[in-house]
Amino acid sequence: MPYIRVWIHLVWSTKNRMPLLNKEIRARVFDHIKTNAKEKEIYLDTINGYTEHAHALISLGSDQTIAKIAQLIKGESSHWINQNTLTRTKFEWQDEYFAVSVSESMLEKVREYINGQEEHHRTKNFDEEYQDFLKKYGSLKED
Repeated sequence: MPYIRVWIHLVWSTKNRMPLLNKEIRARVFDHIKTNAKEKEIYLDTINGYTEHAHALISLGSDQTIAKIAQLIKGESSHWINQNTLTRTKFEWQDEYFAVSVSESMLEKVREYINGQEEHHRTKNFDEEYQDFLKKYGSLKED
């Protein structure tokens, strides 16, 4: 049996970045995602977010891809949110997501970042956070 440890920081948002995830809904959704991930043998280390997005720290299994994990988490959770009428309107996650690898030496820092989302977003909105990620990981060049 192979030993594989590939850590991914996965970030995704609600459709059109609508702020549909209040504190109570977030808690229920993230608890559900944890349970669902376990059932699907997805190693979900940490999950948290804010009103319009989610962050997760995931370790990929030998037969898992980032795309498949994102699809399983987002698709099933949006279905569950709608089935349980957690929002007043139809809930959807945005198709896109952001995923970067995380080294073993940075795991605790990423966990702290994910767990501190509510405090973090007191000073920075999701668009600013997302642009910072793109700059940090080379997708956007600073002028």
